[in-house]
Amino acid sequence: MIFGSGSWETLEDLTGVYLKTFGDPKEMENWKSDEHFGWQRLNSVNPNLIRLCTEIPSKFGVTEECIKECLEGLTLSEAMSKKRLFIVDLEILDGITCVEGYISPVPIALFFVNGTGKLMPVAIQLFQQKGPENPVFVPTDPPYTWLFAKMWYNVADSNYHQALTHLGYTHLLMEGICIATNRCLSPSHPMFKLLAPHFLFIIAINDRALNFLVSPGGWIDKTMAIGAVGILELTKKGADSWRMNIEGNYAEFLNSRGVYCCDGSILPTFYQRDDSMVLYGAIRDYVTKYVNLYYDTNDKIINDVEIQTFGQELTKSKSDGGCGIPGVPFENGKFSKADQLIEVFTSVIFSSSVVHAAANFPQYDAYGFPPNYPTKIKGVPPKNKNPLKEEDIVKSLIDKSTTLDTMVITRILSERSTNALGDFEVTYTYDPAAVKIVEEFRQNLKDISLKMHQRNEKLVQKYEYLYPEEIPNSISI
Repeated sequence: MIFGSGSWETLEDLTGVYLKTFGDPKEMENWKSDEHFGWQRLNSVNPNLIRLCTEIPSKFGVTEECIKECLEGLTLSEAMSKKRLFIVDLEILDGITCVEGYISPVPIALFFVNGTGKLMPVAIQLFQQKGPENPVFVPTDPPYTWLFAKMWYNVADSNYHQALTHLGYTHLLMEGICIATNRCLSPSHPMFKLLAPHFLFIIAINDRALNFLVSPGGWIDKTMAIGAVGILELTKKGADSWRMNIEGNYAEFLNSRGVYCCDGSILPTFYQRDDSMVLYGAIRDYVTKYVNLYYDTNDKIINDVEIQTFGQELTKSKSDGGCGIPGVPFENGKFSKADQLIEVFTSVIFSSSVVHAAANFPQYDAYGFPPNYPTKIKGVPPKNKNPLKEEDIVKSLIDKSTTLDTMVITRILSERSTNALGDFEVTYTYDPAAVKIVEEFRQNLKDISLKMHQRNEKLVQKYEYLYPEEIPNSISI
């Protein structure tokens, strides 16, 4: 692979560098298409933003007239009533610091489920307040102008992904709970034994990430529009948005966005959701059996000093040295029933395994080909719909050196180096009844894997990131 230096001259110049050393990122082949852009919202690295659209925000300049050709004969109102219209609003990026010379949009985008069940983009506004220099881009605009709008949208999406979906809501959040677990639960405590496999290497990998990737002048500064300062600002800004009883409870998280569905009637190609729901159920079933084995009465929970101290650490404010997590079912300052512990432990294990895997392991396939999911773009976002050419797209791309950095790091991050979910590196559980519960969990995961493989055999575009055998127990990369 020969990169040389300087800027890319053509898209063919860029696509020609992918040899056996790296392999083609999966998202490179169809990156220009609207179908692929819709697929990214559901099945790429950042599937947690899409929500059902029930009204058009007043700040969004989209009109019936400008997208009528995209709605297959429906009005906006009809599309909403049929639950075929969806929206992403990245308002949280407003005011976040950017690297000097670069811009992150703060976009709103509208999507429509077409007659074949595919999610398609129908409107993109790159900044929050509608106006003459902030047009609503639509698929009927000049082709490269529309493509450029989608690329600029993805700059915002990718920066959000790294700051919150990936770093904030998995790595940093789970590290706090790991520390609380080790502070409060002795290694002999059965709940420590339940959680410990899911904290393997997390403190070490976070230390390395903060020192080498998020540090001043590090990879984030070099490759992302908002840089290390902006990433940390955004992580802090979004920290209190994660609630254990909503974002940490997968069914409730889907419900809160209007995308909960078990029969395929809403977003039928949302395979990441479907696989996550099944895995969440398997983890909850495992945790339920395990917790009920040791806490067969409420009094055992109420009188367990270690477990009560653990609850205090989770809910205590960050300024007082706690995790400060909203939505923990620690009612009236105590855990008093098994369901509360099941909620907490399921959330922790699910976030440390499935949620992180979904956000982490597609990274090379998404980021490896920069036009597909740009982390930053040269110049400024378009303020009009003037026709653009391919050379305008190429001129906006990151240079060859930054492309190589992006490929190398995302390839490394996409590799799995520890054991799969349920196959623990360290054995903590020796109680025969608990061992049986672990074995049942492993068998359940095998059954789930078989069904996922059978589903994917029927699909042209497969979703393969959440096979149980591909999900590590912990955030170890």
